[in-house]
Amino acid sequence: MKITLLTVGQTERGWISDGLKTYSARLSHFVPFTVREIPDIRNASSLSREQVKAKEGEMILKNLKDTDEVILLDEHGKEYSSVEWAGAIGKKLDAGARDLVFVIGGPYGFSKEVYGRSSSMISMSRMTFSHQMARVIFTEQLYRAFTIIRGLPYHHE
Repeated sequence: MKITLLTVGQTERGWISDGLKTYSARLSHFVPFTVREIPDIRNASSLSREQVKAKEGEMILKNLKDTDEVILLDEHGKEYSSVEWAGAIGKKLDAGARDLVFVIGGPYGFSKEVYGRSSSMISMSRMTFSHQMARVIFTEQLYRAFTIIRGLPYHHE
């Protein structure tokens, strides 16, 4: 199993990029992990929200393989504690899950087509995070899940 974090827009801040690199490197000890960034839509300010979502959706779908299990990071998704999240990831590992692709969309969410292609949605919090911050927070939580699965002393409860 490989895990990919697919994001709309590029990382703009150095400290965000540094955090993403830190947790991506740590994750690589447990599972092949990559971050793929889809470029922002050009001239998005001249488009409606629905048009932006549709264009982003086309690009997201082009970056998926038929065999990928697609999980959207969405405010309406299921919330997990860190331990519950580790359990969910562990079940996917035990089941020999397909490659997992977690998707962070643009500021307006996802198109209907992307929702239709996904197998599930998760929410990182009832709070709203910037799309930049969500990358680092998600990657750290994925790393935390693997340390919980392996019984390593990173997570304290």
